[in-house]
Amino acid sequence: MKLLGIDAIGVSEKELRWGKSFLMANYKRTQAPLVCANLYDKATKKTLVAPYLIKKIGAVNVGFFGLTSDKVDMGISRDSLTVEDPSVAAKRTVEEMHKKGATVVVLLSMLGKVEAEDLVSSVDGIDVVIVGRNTPLLQKGRLIKNTIACYGGEQGQYIGRTLVSLDAGKKMTTGENDTYILGPEVGEKPEVLTLVKSFEDNFNDKLRKAEKARAAKAEIDKANGGTGTTEQAVDHYLGAELCQRCHAEEYKQWQGTGHAGAWQTLVTQKKEATPDCIPCHVLGYKQSGGFQTGDDAPRLANVQCESCHGMGTTHESYPAQTKRITEATCKGCHTISNSPAFDFAIYEPHILHHPPASMPPLPPNPAKQKMMGGH
Repeated sequence: MKLLGIDAIGVSEKELRWGKSFLMANYKRTQAPLVCANLYDKATKKTLVAPYLIKKIGAVNVGFFGLTSDKVDMGISRDSLTVEDPSVAAKRTVEEMHKKGATVVVLLSMLGKVEAEDLVSSVDGIDVVIVGRNTPLLQKGRLIKNTIACYGGEQGQYIGRTLVSLDAGKKMTTGENDTYILGPEVGEKPEVLTLVKSFEDNFNDKLRKAEKARAAKAEIDKANGGTGTTEQAVDHYLGAELCQRCHAEEYKQWQGTGHAGAWQTLVTQKKEATPDCIPCHVLGYKQSGGFQTGDDAPRLANVQCESCHGMGTTHESYPAQTKRITEATCKGCHTISNSPAFDFAIYEPHILHHPPASMPPLPPNPAKQKMMGGH
C-alpha cells in the first residue's frame, strides 16, 4: 500500500487476525497511513492507530477517518482492544476535523453496507464514504442524504472514482461515483508486482509443504490402524479416465477445451496449493473420491466430466433423457470475481461435446489476465 501511494488505510478485525502486536510491528515498520477513530488499546486508553489524518490535495484540506464494527469478534486481540460505538466516534471525529480545517471529509468504513449507510444518514458532515467489509459491487455510487457512497466490491479487482463539486468555501455541494474494473489495459507497477509475486510464490510453497506433511501424517495414521481419511460415502467421484471407457468421443473433445488445462493455469501461476483457487480447477475438492492433495493431480486435476455432470456413481446406465447443463452449473465457478466477462450464451458452445460449426470468440477475462490465470 505504501508503494501504491495510498493516502489513508482503514482498519478492521481482519488486520488483527494475527494479533495486535503483529499489526503494530508492521505499522511501525512501514509507517503506513492507518486510520481508525473507534479502535482503542485497553492499556493506553488511546486509539490503536491515528483516528484520522488531514491531507492538502490541491487547494483543499481533505480529512480521512476510519471506523470499524463493534459487532464483530476481534479474535485473539479481543482482550487487549475495545471498540467504541461507531456513531459516537464519527460525530466527535468529524467535528474535530472540521475545527482543524478539513472542508471535505471521507470515511473509510469497515461497517458493512447497511451499517455504513445508516451511519452517514444519522451523522452530518461526512461527504464521501468508501463502503468496506463484505461489500457488494455497484457500478454507480449512491447519494445517501448528503453523502456519496462508493461500493467497490472486494479482492481489489475494481477501483472507485468519486468526483465532488465544491462551493467557494471548498465544501462539497454535489458528488458522483463510478467503479471501474482493473482490466489488462491497466499497467502493472513493477515493484508492486515483484513484491506480490514473491509473496504468493513463497506462500504457495509453504502450503505445499504443509499439504505433504498432512498427507504423510495420514499415511502414518493409516499404517497404525486408522483410516488415514474419512470413510468414503456410497456416492463418490470416479475420474475422467473411467468415463472415457464409454464416452471416448466426448473425452477427446473435452481434451481440447480450456477445462482440460485448468490445473496447469494454477501450476503456472504457483497457485496450486492455494485453497481459495483449487476447488474450481480440480474434480470434487475435499469431497468423497475427489481431489484431496496435490498428489491426486495426475488423476483428478482439471475441470472433468463429473464437475459438470455429477458424481459418476450417480450416473444412470440408461437415462431416459440427456441431462442438460444449465448456466447455474457454470456459475458455481464463473463468478463475477473470477469471470467478470462470463456470458453463458458465448461460453457454452466452447464446451459442448458436439459444438456448432462456428461459435463466437471468447472475450478476454480481466480477472484471468490480471489476477491468477482464471478458469
